[in-house]
Amino acid sequence: MTQLRPNVYAVGAIDWDRRLFDELIPLPDGTSYNAYLIKGSEKTALLDTVDPTKISVLIDNLVKAGTDKIDYIVAHHAEQDHSGGIGDILMLYPEAKVVTNPKCKGMLVDLLGIDDDKFIAVSDGETLSLGDKTLQFIYIPWVHWPETMGTYLKEDKILFPCDFFGSHLATSSLFVEDEAIVYESAKRYYAEIMMPFRTAIKGNLEKIKGLEIDIIASSHGPIYDKPKFIIDAYKDWVSDNVKNEVVLPYISMHDSTRKMVEHFVDALIERGITVKQFNLTVTDIGKLAMSLVDAATIVLGSPMVLTAAHPKVAYAAILANALRPKTKFASVIGSFGWGGKMVEQIAGLIGNLKVEIIEPVIAKGHPKDEDFTALDNLADKILAKHKELGIA
Repeated sequence: MTQLRPNVYAVGAIDWDRRLFDELIPLPDGTSYNAYLIKGSEKTALLDTVDPTKISVLIDNLVKAGTDKIDYIVAHHAEQDHSGGIGDILMLYPEAKVVTNPKCKGMLVDLLGIDDDKFIAVSDGETLSLGDKTLQFIYIPWVHWPETMGTYLKEDKILFPCDFFGSHLATSSLFVEDEAIVYESAKRYYAEIMMPFRTAIKGNLEKIKGLEIDIIASSHGPIYDKPKFIIDAYKDWVSDNVKNEVVLPYISMHDSTRKMVEHFVDALIERGITVKQFNLTVTDIGKLAMSLVDAATIVLGSPMVLTAAHPKVAYAAILANALRPKTKFASVIGSFGWGGKMVEQIAGLIGNLKVEIIEPVIAKGHPKDEDFTALDNLADKILAKHKELGIA
């Protein structure tokens, strides 16, 4: 339990040991479940709870803060790492009401079985007085669920945006101390969770632009007491700007594709293009997701397995398709033994990407001189496309 501002406390929990989120997302640096207690002169509000595994930490922090009553539990988001402790808090503070928007209310009823009469539904822009402190509720849907909202504490100029601007980072520091470390963690978080909703996030950035914000207190990671840092990062990530970069996830079974990848990477580097290469047998998918945030081009490398791409390459294509990066171009390189439709399969798996497909290079068996020449030509074509965008 730590005080951010007079009568505003961080009461959430640090999860140092968690290494996987949603049974999908790697957490190399753990995470935190941030909850905040605001004591007004008349009313007290708890903003979010914690993952059910850490409910005892939240309760201990409320006790340390001398919390003899909670009038309102503000639920910004129905996902259980934020809402999972609401039932326990209602048992301890039965007079409390759950304040949220109608869509989130419906989800909380479905997910947690909270009684309908425990809710106060608020509209976009509505305010709630705690006496000397005023909460303003702001709908910020699709960061990253459709019901998400944030709270702006007017008197202290603090924005509580739930997952928006968050980072999966376990740290004992309340506020951001090392911007480089937090930037890396926040970019990973954006890539894995927020990037599919880039267009919606652009609109939400516009929505908060008029607020005077001294602090951004997200629901994961350290708090931003210099909020321009993370707002500027998000503006860059959600923009349409791409960089002179090629992301190259690949698999090689018998070295043919590996030799093609090595030659192709050298060709790209010689042309001044930054390459981010990922061997999919060992890749951290979070790192792969991060690489897609800025890259102009993705090239998938695969041998033919039976008549299709290697399953790990197909998974990488599915992942990219789900994340919907602003990538402009795509291609495929690899080898085959007796035939198949690998290129058509991969193209079908990335339909969400609004990319131009550059002619693939597929070798029959071990790559030959003409295949290496074709890889050089592919590198030339990618360079020309990047030059057309003004990034090379």
